[in-house]
Amino acid sequence: MAGTERSAFLRGFGKQLKLFRERAGLTRAELGALVGYSVDQVASVECGRRIPKPELVDKADEVLDAGGVLAAMKEELAQARYPAFFRDAARLEAEAVEVQAYDTHVIKGLLQTEDYARAVFGMDRPPLNEEVVEQRVAARMERQTIFDARPAPLLGFVIEESVLRRPLGGVQVLRGQLEHLLLVGEKRNVEIQVMPLSREDNAGVDGPFTLMTPKGGEQLAYLEGQGRSALVTDREEVRAIAARYGIIRAQALTPRESSIFIEKLLGEL
Repeated sequence: MAGTERSAFLRGFGKQLKLFRERAGLTRAELGALVGYSVDQVASVECGRRIPKPELVDKADEVLDAGGVLAAMKEELAQARYPAFFRDAARLEAEAVEVQAYDTHVIKGLLQTEDYARAVFGMDRPPLNEEVVEQRVAARMERQTIFDARPAPLLGFVIEESVLRRPLGGVQVLRGQLEHLLLVGEKRNVEIQVMPLSREDNAGVDGPFTLMTPKGGEQLAYLEGQGRSALVTDREEVRAIAARYGIIRAQALTPRESSIFIEKLLGEL
């Protein structure tokens, strides 16, 4: 969904919502009270300026007796919350039985706290408006439901030490982020490893990447940078990236050593 298509879709949903609201004889304030939105928030949704949360869509469909018309658009609305270059990857990630990532600049989105994510989005240049920032933060937090999926997917992350020392958003934000990493790392299906700056050999010098294996499908790789992305499906290319990840894991600290390392960083803050 390109930018213009996204805007048209949001306006279309907003018009549908307004028609059902007016048919039900409700004002924006009355609908807002029923679904937990303010008058201004309802107006923003109806004008296509705001992407409603999935729970609002379900509730609005119910209280307006829309017969599933609004709820049927929930998946497309959820996708619209992501930047265009990430939407295919977000869908594949949600369906994956295995995700492995190597990160060199920021903490992986799946591992970010809300404060850290808000700080990262707030650093975009040109700057994003506050509404878009909040939409993207909410979408990033929703992605983390993958940790509660059953059966549980296998999730592995290797993070450069420099990323863990970078106080994006301030020291308190970093502290909360490091504490969160320790908690997530305790999950049985999650392995978090640190690549120390002291390593003289690092197979990850080409940059960050993510490997994903969809259920019943072949492993693929996702590359991203400067607002551009690429899904790599060629078997030989994916095989080479997967082999590189294996070497990176071997060069990094073990999960247990990494937890101790993160605890040490916390003590330094």
